[in-house]
Amino acid sequence: MAKLIDEKLLDEAAHWLARMHASDFSASEQAALVQWCTQSAAHAQVWRCAQHIKRQLHEVPSSLGMAVLNRPASVTNRRHLLRNTALTLVAVPVLGWLTSQSLPWQAWSADYRTAKGQRRTVVLADGSRITLNTASAISASMRSDARLIDHYEGEILVETAHNAVYQHLPFIVQTRDGQMQALGTKFIVRQHEQGTTLSVLEGAVRATPAHLEQAATVHIRQQLRFTGHALGATTALDTHAGAWTQGVLYAENMRLEDFLRELGRYRNGVLHCTPEVAGLLVSGVYQLSDTDRILHLLAQTLPVRLQMRTRYWVSVVQA
Repeated sequence: MAKLIDEKLLDEAAHWLARMHASDFSASEQAALVQWCTQSAAHAQVWRCAQHIKRQLHEVPSSLGMAVLNRPASVTNRRHLLRNTALTLVAVPVLGWLTSQSLPWQAWSADYRTAKGQRRTVVLADGSRITLNTASAISASMRSDARLIDHYEGEILVETAHNAVYQHLPFIVQTRDGQMQALGTKFIVRQHEQGTTLSVLEGAVRATPAHLEQAATVHIRQQLRFTGHALGATTALDTHAGAWTQGVLYAENMRLEDFLRELGRYRNGVLHCTPEVAGLLVSGVYQLSDTDRILHLLAQTLPVRLQMRTRYWVSVVQA
């Protein structure tokens, strides 16, 4: 007879599965998750189950996942699903429902989404092109008063078009922090745990925080970070701001902790380093198509080694 799993662990695992896929999952939470997983063999077993659910999600038809989005969420239901999967390790039809509860509703109902490590380019009705970076989600609507992009999470590259039918309508990208109106341009919008970064590659963009009447116009080769309540200072554009569109990650004397946080955007699972190596500097050009290779390169070029419990759980420690 299968051994029953502590319901408290199931609740905690469901919580961590939800947090791990949230756009604001922080480095401190990554460390806390690693600590939680190593508390006991039971913790590790339940987490392997949770990871199994995540992997199996990719096999669930999208139509099925969306069909169950409106089912009521409850800890009991989520725990029940996790328990059943822990005991059988067999995918079940409501996996799509579990993950719908784990991710922001807006991102799941978005018109266009990308998974971690995926990029995608879409062409809108007016001819504008939107390229979505890893783990990003947007909706687009051509309204009578504006061309509106609701940017829910992640990072996008916007290349506005000049279609005569739509040209009189303002082109607006909206995040939780505010609005950005394109002034005939090409620009990048990235959402962080706190704040939005606007990087202008061509033309200009006017940014208006959600709770501030003041606006700022950002010109070519400039960037601005702002929140719903404040505008930061306009600075020179990061030379490699758009490198991700070519599947490349640039690093120039970047702290290892920061590098791993950036790399983690393109890789599923937990990725972190210990405090002893966090300040090591990383430089180079890395192909994002193979994040495993990047990690092994770090071990070859820095005084570090990899502790890989699974591919989805990697710690970088002192060699």
